[in-house]
Amino acid sequence: MTSGNETARDVMSTGAECIGAHETLDRAAQMMRSHGVGALPVCGPDERVTGIITDRDIVVKCVAAGHDPSQVTAGELATGLVWVSADTSVEEALARMEEHRIKRLPVMDGDRIVGMISEADLAKHLPDDQLAEFVHRVYGGD
Repeated sequence: MTSGNETARDVMSTGAECIGAHETLDRAAQMMRSHGVGALPVCGPDERVTGIITDRDIVVKCVAAGHDPSQVTAGELATGLVWVSADTSVEEALARMEEHRIKRLPVMDGDRIVGMISEADLAKHLPDDQLAEFVHRVYGGD
């Protein structure tokens, strides 16, 4: 187990950049490439995070469905937002990811996104057995 006092802020990657809900999916893909990430938080006009979009969303829900990524917006594809606050314990963040079977979790400080927790972040901070249990649960285990 992780030490009981580690928080989401301790394990997250910082610098999560939002894409505007009005931006197109080709722009989202370009941002993902330039930042070396597979997911972006989607923000509305008030800079509040309204959802998240992944590289897989773009491929499966847009390209494979025959849609043009230059005509579909990030807001149209953004999925419901599951997040944790920066002071949430790592255990609680892990439980939230397992419960919702998600691999990326936005970390918020008030209304502002301050980072994202990904599998890579967890791999750096969790013991092997705990990481294996997480992977088993998120990828279709119990």
